[in-house]
Amino acid sequence: ELERAQQLVGRGFISQADVQRRIATRDAAAARVKVAEASASEQRARNGRLDIRAPEAGLVLTRQVEPGQIISSASGTLFRMAKGGEMEMRAQLPESDLVTLKPGARATVTPVGSTQQFAGHVWQVSPVIDPQTRQGIARIQVPYDPALRPGGFASATIVRGDASLPELPQSAILSDEKGNYVYIADKDDIVRRRDVRLGTVSDTSVAIADGLDGTERVVVSAGAFLNPGQKIAPRLGKPGA
Repeated sequence: ELERAQQLVGRGFISQADVQRRIATRDAAAARVKVAEASASEQRARNGRLDIRAPEAGLVLTRQVEPGQIISSASGTLFRMAKGGEMEMRAQLPESDLVTLKPGARATVTPVGSTQQFAGHVWQVSPVIDPQTRQGIARIQVPYDPALRPGGFASATIVRGDASLPELPQSAILSDEKGNYVYIADKDDIVRRRDVRLGTVSDTSVAIADGLDGTERVVVSAGAFLNPGQKIAPRLGKPGA
């Protein structure tokens, strides 16, 4: 409308004063829009500070705040959540059992007073032993279920899946584009390639999940310098060496 009025002023249909009033009206409206936008932006910022957002998706276990309650940075924990809906059991085990327990071991958790069993797995084995009880903690991860109540007690049966598997020093394991393998020596001391599938890896050894039954003579050192069909002069090592 202002542009049309500016075109008409040259023809004498409206006065220059009328055009100036229209310009002032436009500028005032634009100023009100900017003020409204600033107010809306400030209100959104205030609302954003009122929102409580969890850093991860999961299941709310406990709530320590009520609707309308005034809180601050000193209010402490407002909610406790299970990340991804996962629960955790902290099982106390004797030091002797922790020595052979490794992350990934399958476990079955049974809440006290219930016959329900829940499958899980050990995801962490405590590196620290209580000097008084000589026990440590195995942390078992299980999916959420209403029967698993935070703070409750349960028993756990842990299956050491790798306990019966052959173990080799890491120096015995070789790999190429086909995968992992070892060299075994036959009765004539001729080395043959044997493809293997690895299980749990520790700082000192590797469990062989598939490919060996534990009766083979395995080359544990200098295998990288051998070729299939080569004859060697083996020296037997001590088990676990």
